[in-house]
Amino acid sequence: MAAAHAPGERDQAQPAGGRVQSLERAIALLNAIAASAPKGRPVTELAAECGLNRATAWRLLATLEHHGMVDRDPLVSRYTIGSAIATMAATSGLQPLIRRARPVLERLSHDTGETANLAVAQRLGLTYVDEVTPPVVLTARWLGRQVPLHASSAGKALLAWLPGEEVEAMLSGPLAEYTETTRTDRVALHAELADIRERGYGVSVGELEEQLYGVAAPVLDVWHRPVAVVSVWGPKERVPESRFPELGARARRAAEDIRDRAAGT
Repeated sequence: MAAAHAPGERDQAQPAGGRVQSLERAIALLNAIAASAPKGRPVTELAAECGLNRATAWRLLATLEHHGMVDRDPLVSRYTIGSAIATMAATSGLQPLIRRARPVLERLSHDTGETANLAVAQRLGLTYVDEVTPPVVLTARWLGRQVPLHASSAGKALLAWLPGEEVEAMLSGPLAEYTETTRTDRVALHAELADIRERGYGVSVGELEEQLYGVAAPVLDVWHRPVAVVSVWGPKERVPESRFPELGARARRAAEDIRDRAAGT
């Protein structure tokens, strides 16, 4: 006897080659959502597109939402691609990016006399994936470390180039105060993000650790989305605010150089 199918679902054979049917359905939903960017689509349309009944589609979407692979607008119940997918896309070519960025970081560290880092976006913050330190300077190692987005020059440089709805999603929940200068007021933070986008780099005046000051600039892709961030930082006495314009300009040029190298130009 043929297996019974839920109402509204297409009568189809089990996927060949040992593939998992529920995973195939979830992938179909992701493809349908991606095709509807940037507005997204409601569950009824997605279910019809993928040949699923609404209950099945809803359960799959709820699971994908739990893992950050889709986002749901609670006002209009439309689904869009989530931050986890964006992170996967950004990190899929991580090793080539690190390899191409390495000589740029070495030159930036040499020219400034300070630590130069490369960070990539993660769902809950940024992770430093490469670091070059001056040979005669003792400095903390940040390689592999995650940092909060609102309390670092790199995090704010990332946020400044993201759409507003993505910024809100990444800053959901209270903004932790790490030092007296940490931005915890959302209105003030959004105003700073607008300033960062205008000048091309973010700054931190001891916002994560009191004695660490720095600047950061985003590495943008062809759609002007940030795929990584270049930062230069050091102790307050060596990286005072008076150096920010010079270091910011250098960080911007380094970010542009990494972009061009990644594009093969």
